[in-house]
Amino acid sequence: MSERTKKLFLLDAMALIYRAHFAFSKNPRINSKGMNTGAALGFTNTLFEVLSKEKPTHIGVAIDGPAKTFRHENFTEYKANRQAMPEDIGIAIPYVKQIVEAFNIPLLELPGYEADDVIGTLSCKAEKADFDVYMMSPDKDFCQLVTNHVFLYKPAFLGNGVDILDVKKVCEKWEISNVKQVIDILGLQGDAVDNIPGIPGIGEKTAKTLIQKYGSVENLIANADELKGKQRENIIQYAEQGLLSKELATIHLDVPIDFNEDLFQYRGPDAEKLKALFEELEFRQLAQRILGTSLAEPAKAPAAKANRTMVKGKKSDQQTSLFEELADLVADIPESAPAQNTQKKDINNTLHDYHLINTPELRASLINFLKLQGEISFDTETNSIDPITARLLGMSFCYRAGEAYYVPLPDNKEEAQKVVEEFRSVLEDPAIVKIGQNIKYDILVLKSYGIEIKGRIFDTMLAHYLLEPDMRHNMDLLSETYLNYTPVSITELIGKRGKKQLSMADLTPEEVYEYACEDADITLRLKQYFEPRLEKAGVMKLFNEVENPLIPVLAAIEKEGISIDASAMAESSKELSGYMADLEKRIYEIAGTNFNIGSPKQLGEILFEKLGIQEKTKKTKTGQHATGEEILSKLAHKHEIAQLILDHRELSKLKSTYIDALPQLICHLDGRVHTSFNQAVAATGRLSSTNPNLQNIPIRTEKGREIRKAFVPRDQNYLLVSADYSQIELRIMAEFSGDATMKEAFQKGLDIHSSTAAKVFRVPIDEVDSDMRRKAKTINFGIIYGISAFGLADRLNISRREAADIIDAYFQEFSAVKNYMDEAISKAREQEYVETLLGRRRYLRDINSANANIRGYAERNAINAPIQGTAADIIKIAMINIHNWLEEEKLKTRMILQVHDELVFDTPREELDYIKPKIEDLMKHALPLSVPMEIGIGVGENWLQAH
Repeated sequence: MSERTKKLFLLDAMALIYRAHFAFSKNPRINSKGMNTGAALGFTNTLFEVLSKEKPTHIGVAIDGPAKTFRHENFTEYKANRQAMPEDIGIAIPYVKQIVEAFNIPLLELPGYEADDVIGTLSCKAEKADFDVYMMSPDKDFCQLVTNHVFLYKPAFLGNGVDILDVKKVCEKWEISNVKQVIDILGLQGDAVDNIPGIPGIGEKTAKTLIQKYGSVENLIANADELKGKQRENIIQYAEQGLLSKELATIHLDVPIDFNEDLFQYRGPDAEKLKALFEELEFRQLAQRILGTSLAEPAKAPAAKANRTMVKGKKSDQQTSLFEELADLVADIPESAPAQNTQKKDINNTLHDYHLINTPELRASLINFLKLQGEISFDTETNSIDPITARLLGMSFCYRAGEAYYVPLPDNKEEAQKVVEEFRSVLEDPAIVKIGQNIKYDILVLKSYGIEIKGRIFDTMLAHYLLEPDMRHNMDLLSETYLNYTPVSITELIGKRGKKQLSMADLTPEEVYEYACEDADITLRLKQYFEPRLEKAGVMKLFNEVENPLIPVLAAIEKEGISIDASAMAESSKELSGYMADLEKRIYEIAGTNFNIGSPKQLGEILFEKLGIQEKTKKTKTGQHATGEEILSKLAHKHEIAQLILDHRELSKLKSTYIDALPQLICHLDGRVHTSFNQAVAATGRLSSTNPNLQNIPIRTEKGREIRKAFVPRDQNYLLVSADYSQIELRIMAEFSGDATMKEAFQKGLDIHSSTAAKVFRVPIDEVDSDMRRKAKTINFGIIYGISAFGLADRLNISRREAADIIDAYFQEFSAVKNYMDEAISKAREQEYVETLLGRRRYLRDINSANANIRGYAERNAINAPIQGTAADIIKIAMINIHNWLEEEKLKTRMILQVHDELVFDTPREELDYIKPKIEDLMKHALPLSVPMEIGIGVGENWLQAH
């Protein structure tokens, strides 16, 4: 096969739009108008990637027509079971059409025909016209059209690689000798998505085996007498259904559409149309990548006021008037930039007054002036993203929009410390509000210089997190979205990632100061923009009394770090290696051969092809057998090898992720491990932990728990104390629902799972056995997450009918819980968000979706988010109160870790009896409820003992 010079790409629009929408479903792209732009963004990204990397000479985009097709005439139930289209996709489609037209690409839409048939017809005609054709779609059905010059191009999404299928690859993937046999396999196995029935009892593997032997559906039916049992009966009985299914699965190549070569030739986009669309959708980065420009032409700034730098020189007798003069010069700069302003702004076209403060005299003047302010925004420039080890290079300050000051620090550590000391009176002044973007980082950096930030804090990242918890919160995005201003990119200063990238430490203050000043300036503007919106959303109290006060608590925990016994870790590593070797030996014995257990491809071949432990298998996007934990867990009780592989995976993950990795993260400065807590990641309000993630250390398995042995006190005079909320979410459910039975159980101190089992299985509590309690425990926690009969059956390994009966019995006994769940969903449908007791909101924009899957996910969140969010709020309040008490009492005990509902302390032995009752009291009464909280407190020589 020779490569042709003319290359045509035909894109399956709807498949790509759906794929893009779901690719962004866990991290939706919401613009300032509240529109979910993920589908349009993903589609445009994919389109541009093809244009830039594959450089097609010709291109077209096909989209399904609005009318029913000939397939509906042949089979009225065709696609009848499909879920309703997600509303966000319905909104995206008109924009995608406009984007395609703005790229000057023909949009192919024929009433009565599907995009598959349009693409199939055009691919045949283009191949005859000496084109290489690439059908771009994630849809496997296109495999039937692949020839020597027609290929299936499966696109990349969110980091997945491109897969180009030719005749050889299709035949290997489907295990056939002719690509047309794809249609026969599809006809036999059917398609639940399109409601193509197929022949009952025939799945993918059986369909492939039958077609390998008989060649086609028709020949299989003709030779059905050769088969046995139920398979023979089904093929004879459902022969006509099989033939109809094959017809429905066949892509037709006779659509009335011409291939006009000139029409499909790609000549580039209409830049103005594209720019206008990107402006409306707020695709700023795409505009820069595709058009090489910001979304609006820059306006020229008044030359007389642009880019002024403070005069450098000796101290003047009129310093104060100098600052007043500078303040007067920028008096006409607006306090904030309105988001609706269509003129895109950046540092080159926006009036600003940024100053380099690089002499003792200028620093003294700045300090005197800052001390007069009620609030200031500030930012730090460092040589590292790790705040524990970073060297401070400079600080920027801003007290009014448009005016900012950058103070560089000397390279010499002692001299740098002296400069920082000069600003102690400002930074530690409790009367001055400190404004920052992710201010915890700056607080941590300054701790290394002996500075403790005091006074009220306003973190713009957290402000946006409370307003839009599902969005991203980085400063550049916030500035572009809400201030219509594009900040200077860090890559403009230090270059792109790679060996040649510089550090901020490599630049001179003159090169850095405007970038640094801009950060402080934007942060102040964002504060002014978000503050009234926090009030309007009713979350200002939560912001001021929980989220912001928690920042210094987390900073203190991170700075403190935790001790790890590296030698114990090394011993554990050797021990695990021995266990893993024993497991590998047994796995190879069962498999009858050695193979790479860590290779999903090889593992799938061993399990499902060589050993045949399951006939029907789930496939990955690349056509491999899926071998994920969920699949292996279902097989574990049937096949020894499945459980052995699960055990091997657990040990392998423990060894690589924790036991071998954690000692490498011990800080060289103090010999401790310093995790980083994220306040603005989980939409529920929960904290998360990274570098390393100490919240995901396994607790359910024996080997996982062993890792906690390596977490130890700072020395032999200290012990670790673990304080844990018991069943906090169930107690909050009792509070929210007001269920008398649940509340009574908690108020009497009964075991809630045994109490629930007694009610559900209708036996006295002293007759509840371990199996009943296990089932009750599963449903107690499952109910919080809106568990279904299917989900409960899967978790308990029981029939769906039995699971449904248990759920029905639960709701009969706990009717108030059912009422709460129904009311939570109803209220969420009305206002499209739910709230915690403190007003933390979780927006559920899909709660009224016509798509059952999407709506169901939102409904489960409507039930769970208020409970999980309230639990998060409670432990945050407890952390704040305990931290403040420890400081007020001047105790040596330090809070060193938070893991979900647990707090860990490093405590001197002599303080144990004093701190334990107080910690318990502060945790119990963090947020008073009618249901009592129960706190478990443990003490030990390591974390495992304490827990």
